[in-house]
Amino acid sequence: MPLVSVIIPMYNVERYVGECIQSVLSQTVRDLEVIVVDDASPDGSRAVVQMLAERDERVRIVTNEVNGGLHRARRTGVAAARGSYALFLDADDLFTDETVVAQLLEVMMEEPVDVLRYGLEAVPVEGMRDEAAEGFMQWSNKPCEKASGREVARMVFDECSGYQIAWHVDHRLYRTNMLKHAFAAMSAERLERAEDAYEYFVVSYFARSEHTRCDIMGYRYRMGAGVTNARALTVERFLREVREVRKCYEAAEAFAASTGDGEYQRFAKGLKHKLLETSANDWHERVAPEDKLRASQGFVREVGAQEVAHELWRFVRDHAYGFIANGTLPQADDQLFSLVDIARSIEVADDDQSPEARRYRRMRTTAEGHLAHLERVMAFRASAEAQDIRIFVTTHKRVDVPDSSILQLVQVGPGNKNDRIATAFHDDEGDNLSERNPMYCEMTTQYWAWKNVSCDYVGFCHYRRYFNFSDTFYDENEYGEVMDDFIDADACQRYGLDDDTIRRCVEGYDVITTGFHELASFPGGFATPREHYVQAPYLHIADLERMADIVKRLYPDYADDVDGFLDGPISCFCNMYLMRKELFDAYAAWVFPVLEEFCATTDMSHYSKEALRTPGHLTERLFNIYYLHATRCEWGWKTKQLQCVHFQNPDVAYELLPVTQVRHGLDADKIVPVVFASDDAYVPMLTTTILSMVENASKDRFYDIVVFEKNISMRHRQAMLDLLADHPNVSLRFHNVWRLIKGYDLSTNNEHISMETYYRFLIQEVLGCYDKVLYLDSDLIIQGDVAQLFDTELGNNLLAAAIDIDFLGNLNNNDGQRLAYARDVLRLADPYAYFQAGVLVLNTAEMRRLHTVAEWMGIVSSVDYIYDDQDILNAECQGRVVRLPNEWNVMHDCGGRVANVFTFAPNDVFDAYQAARRAPKVIHYAGWEKPWVNPDCDYADVYWSYARRMPFYEMLLGRLAESTAKSVGGAAPQGLVMPLHEKAVSEDSPLRRIIDPIAPYGTARREVLKSIGRLLQGKK
Repeated sequence: MPLVSVIIPMYNVERYVGECIQSVLSQTVRDLEVIVVDDASPDGSRAVVQMLAERDERVRIVTNEVNGGLHRARRTGVAAARGSYALFLDADDLFTDETVVAQLLEVMMEEPVDVLRYGLEAVPVEGMRDEAAEGFMQWSNKPCEKASGREVARMVFDECSGYQIAWHVDHRLYRTNMLKHAFAAMSAERLERAEDAYEYFVVSYFARSEHTRCDIMGYRYRMGAGVTNARALTVERFLREVREVRKCYEAAEAFAASTGDGEYQRFAKGLKHKLLETSANDWHERVAPEDKLRASQGFVREVGAQEVAHELWRFVRDHAYGFIANGTLPQADDQLFSLVDIARSIEVADDDQSPEARRYRRMRTTAEGHLAHLERVMAFRASAEAQDIRIFVTTHKRVDVPDSSILQLVQVGPGNKNDRIATAFHDDEGDNLSERNPMYCEMTTQYWAWKNVSCDYVGFCHYRRYFNFSDTFYDENEYGEVMDDFIDADACQRYGLDDDTIRRCVEGYDVITTGFHELASFPGGFATPREHYVQAPYLHIADLERMADIVKRLYPDYADDVDGFLDGPISCFCNMYLMRKELFDAYAAWVFPVLEEFCATTDMSHYSKEALRTPGHLTERLFNIYYLHATRCEWGWKTKQLQCVHFQNPDVAYELLPVTQVRHGLDADKIVPVVFASDDAYVPMLTTTILSMVENASKDRFYDIVVFEKNISMRHRQAMLDLLADHPNVSLRFHNVWRLIKGYDLSTNNEHISMETYYRFLIQEVLGCYDKVLYLDSDLIIQGDVAQLFDTELGNNLLAAAIDIDFLGNLNNNDGQRLAYARDVLRLADPYAYFQAGVLVLNTAEMRRLHTVAEWMGIVSSVDYIYDDQDILNAECQGRVVRLPNEWNVMHDCGGRVANVFTFAPNDVFDAYQAARRAPKVIHYAGWEKPWVNPDCDYADVYWSYARRMPFYEMLLGRLAESTAKSVGGAAPQGLVMPLHEKAVSEDSPLRRIIDPIAPYGTARREVLKSIGRLLQGKK
């Protein structure tokens, strides 16, 4: 019995089969057989093999009287195989050398497996492109770890895993017994075109182990010799191949169904999708453009509308993204638009909720998003290039820009390839100096405009600094700038950042600049530009002098202007100006040779990052010199000076998209949206809370975590993202809310309540994509699955929350003050229904109907409550609250409040609290006594069990050490002094007893006293 069986199906390969068989017979392993299955080949192939068989008895011919196709031929060969191991070799391919089989057997002896995949060398023939062969080799030889059990099928057919390796039945060595079982279980019908995908699908079910050794490059594949993918396809031929592919994936689905294995049936779906992708690629690459519509219609009839639509929208997605990634735009006749037309012609019923239909919609949504992106870019370019006045706003990142066609963003620098702004020009387009941006700064924009732009007026400003085009003069800071916060509609109206106002301001003038200022009026004690440059800490005065010498040498008539400016009293800054284009061209032709000469004669190899920007700094001075020369020489410019407006927060306000648009393939019914609020200082506590939540979350749900913040650093954000990277069912996003809270008085009356507590009122707007959201404080430890909490049925109620035992304990205090406060100030119909707001299930749909965000924030800014936002929620939502079980918000014993406050609560409330303490799902460290302040506080051990596993553990230890040191030194931290919920002026304070009668709640007098109190506390 031979050790190895080499199975060679043969049909019409007279040209190649002899060399193929010789590559087997020449193997150093002699103990083998060559089984040639003659599939009724009509040419002279059989005669070639017969001659070889007469010379070497190891060659056996098995004959099929009727041609049955490659799959049947392989079945015949497997049935005839007698070796312990078997492999397939197509008759137009061959082994690369005589040691291939020996190398494979050596591996098998050392590490026995059912399947050993080895390397494939693709050689292009018959006009096949080298690039196609190289791509096929990369795919065929993808490395992979050894697989066992179900992993054998998973790594080949699992769509979710990305089809890790190819399914080819050749360039694999098999245990023959396993192979016989597999082929015996296969369909006996004629299968072509994708028969090897079906064959290996069945093999992978029977194979228990597979190993990859693609370093053994043993199989030489003549790519293009047999059935080739290079030839054009008629519609009829294409549809015939589609039917062949369909037979193969239907056979795979039938086999998977016969196993009763759900995962294997999912693999069959993956095989189907991959085969349809292959057929669609043939449609795209091999069907003539004029035949594509008719071929797509037949494609739909053969396999279904959803399947074909998915593939065509895939082409749209990829073509559109190609333009986006390359920063280019399609021409009017680009094939992208014909692809879109054909894709849109395929109708899929809107009410079709089948998995295939949902899969198609996800692909179409992505593709349409890319198309919309391109349309925005094309519209931007068309509008921008049509303007006779073009003011370029230099930026290196995404920022807000006024709604103006005249103000046009230019993204600069060689590093913007991966985050290219769509609605912007780029200084690396056309004739450019983009690579010099680290030195030239905004001058790369000016060079680009000089070389590539045609218009009447050209101007320049920065993403932080704009001109004030309005007729209003605004107060300036000590450096001559108008300071503002961020760019919004109000700001644009204030400063005339719209096309009409800009046009009225500009037309008729030749040159517009920022203001020229007396330098002696600036802080710093310098009076001239030369003195100013000397005091710049990162710059070198020698560079300024070198620049002055270059100008005098290149342009001798400017010598007086160089000295006149550098030793004069005034200057304008920022490289901001607007000129008639012909005047700007003349200036550019003057200034860039100066910069070129300076860089050529200056060694900046040891300069700091800021010093490397010296050419940019120098051009601010060069423009002044040029301007002074034009004035002295009476060039006749009609000029104007405008104020410079400096926006401190120009970063773009990102829209918070539904997580289903960020993470594709999510089931909306499984999503749990969770909101936290924090500042940068509270990140360690926030992260501990999130970690506890995630570790107790269900693997069957997806948790969309959104952190509302104003100042969390990128370093802290990344650390949090890294911590959650191993949790595929969790998304962590950050949303800056500073725009939404601008203009509202969000100071609190309780020093243990931060401004972030009010962010919960923003949820209904920021997360408008959700009608239900979970809000959690950042001083919690979560030991239950919050999905159960989120699933609380709300009906038309506004929220769900747990009762506040602290408040109820105070209600029963004999002095009656809290009860009076609840009834008279909060106007609660049932004070004993007062809830705690640290854990909330919000019906955001109903909350939007109750109040707009502006209305909520107006209430926040105008009231004077003890517990601020919590009081507001109780007052506004009373009667429409679902009571949560106590275990979802168990407040710890802060400073002995269980004995001193909670025991005063109604008996049933206290009993329920005590029961919840035994198995809390959420522990709430409400109040002044926190685990990071007092490590011996109630439930501190639970807190630290999570805290020590997060990246900010050392920061918490540092805070604990600081608190302990202050306590030992006799000055206890402020957090250890004030009890929970006590205001700066507490209810029982003598001062309150004085204030209340003379300044009742809601009066103007109380607002005055409230303001005075805030000033005394250092608040504004």
